[in-house]
Amino acid sequence: MENNGEIKVKSLQKALEILNCFTVKQPLGVTEISEKLGLYKSNVHNILVTFTTMEYLVQDPESGKFRLGPEVMTLSHAFRENLDITRIAVPVMREIANEVQELVYLAVPKGEDMLYLEAVSPENQRLVTKSVAGECSKMYCTGVGKAVLATMSEEDRKKHIPEKLEAFTEYTIIDQKELDEEIEKVQERGYAVDDMEVMFGVKCVGVALLNHEGEAEGALSISAPSLRMNEENIRRYAGILKSSAQKIQKLL
Repeated sequence: MENNGEIKVKSLQKALEILNCFTVKQPLGVTEISEKLGLYKSNVHNILVTFTTMEYLVQDPESGKFRLGPEVMTLSHAFRENLDITRIAVPVMREIANEVQELVYLAVPKGEDMLYLEAVSPENQRLVTKSVAGECSKMYCTGVGKAVLATMSEEDRKKHIPEKLEAFTEYTIIDQKELDEEIEKVQERGYAVDDMEVMFGVKCVGVALLNHEGEAEGALSISAPSLRMNEENIRRYAGILKSSAQKIQKLL
């Protein structure tokens, strides 16, 4: 059935809008959600209680506020496990992580952001301290994001870059002309670099993952402390990522 964008069940839309509030901030109370969405407190309360009963939310007994519950993770896990790109990419990511002894990330485009699906550490060390699944970062300042932007036409890129570029560190590119020049460099060399643009002291090298139509379905990156990410390693990691991307792309 074709999706024409029509909302058939308004009450379901309202419930999901409430649930989506928790992707921005946690915990949240009834009043805060009511004011944000312009809904009656009684309606918000009833929906929150229903989500809590179904364990999509949990309520703090002291503050009375709500946060995401375990069933959300069940949905997230099912979503990631059934994505072709995740199933295909993760074994290759393990090979990369063990070869370079650094963290390897998989992310997919989501509007102006990159949504992280997986992070893989080398087998002999635990570099990931928490799950990154479901976290987002802006396209314009990440290795994975700039790699994806470089595959797009100029017209399509504008849809994925905010009008005002926010600086996350002193190295974040916030000038549109400079960003355009950076994207051109990515197109020429076939890989992108996050030069401490999101987090000071951390650099990333990213390459896009293309499907058979030549569209970017996602991207891989290697992340490491900036002291280990010299020019020689950046070029070496880029070569490894390009070769690995070809393996993955054959199966997408």
